Amino acid sequence: MKRFASMLLVTTIPFFAMIALFLLVPLLSMIEGSFQAEGGGGFTISHYQEIFSNPYYLQAFENSVLISFLSSLIGIIAAVFAAYAITRFPQSLQQRVLVITNLTSNFAGIPLAFAFIVLLGNSGLFVLLAKQLGIDFGQSFTLYSWSGLTLVYVYFQLPLAVMLLYPLYHVIQKQWMEAAELLGASPWHFWLRIGFPVLFPGIVGTFSILFANAMGAYASAYALTGSNYNLVPIRIGALVSGDIFARPELGSALAVLLGLTLAAALVVNEWLTRKIRRDLS
Repeated sequence: MKRFASMLLVTTIPFFAMIALFLLVPLLSMIEGSFQAEGGGGFTISHYQEIFSNPYYLQAFENSVLISFLSSLIGIIAAVFAAYAITRFPQSLQQRVLVITNLTSNFAGIPLAFAFIVLLGNSGLFVLLAKQLGIDFGQSFTLYSWSGLTLVYVYFQLPLAVMLLYPLYHVIQKQWMEAAELLGASPWHFWLRIGFPVLFPGIVGTFSILFANAMGAYASAYALTGSNYNLVPIRIGALVSGDIFARPELGSALAVLLGLTLAAALVVNEWLTRKIRRDLS
């Protein structure tokens, strides 16, 4: 048994090596770079001072938090009903719908932005079709606006939320609904008093995952709007690649603050989830 355990330990070495090379080393390098002066100089905190004193970077965090919160909220509300609707399908159809949902949840980035441009861009399929029917979308909606960007975010948030919420409905046993019905409770009272409280911790946890997913989204937003909208991932990409001139140290500082924002959101979610479960118990 000791020899077998040693062999298992040896087989995990490539895994931990991959973790170190592709996660820990870049993370430590990013943190180190955020405290370096431009051009590879000595230790400095001037990059963080510039971020907190520059309204442009503060606006980037405000916009990123706003669109992440809004798209996550819309996505989680729609996913609660969509995941429940899937559970009402026959088992064979549920599996097919989940396969399609899983594929859709991975359809993001530049292909997703291109698909929306083809369908809802200024010369998109649906826009031209609406004009033929006498409807002008341009007066109330444009894909390259804040509302269009939010729509794209909701699109890639919704399938992920459905995949995460779907297993939660299997926790609610059929016998609970039957017992509530025998006691005179309506379906609305059952979900309000029993079903939703059971699902709520999972919904809060899923919301935090959606929020983190949206905060770090880069490719879709950049492909759709370029640098027209001030978001933290776009600012980091511009500083690293150099729209005018590269400032990777400042980009590293922004990335560290973005990571701290996500970590804070996850910590608050963990505390809130435990509190809800403790209160429910």
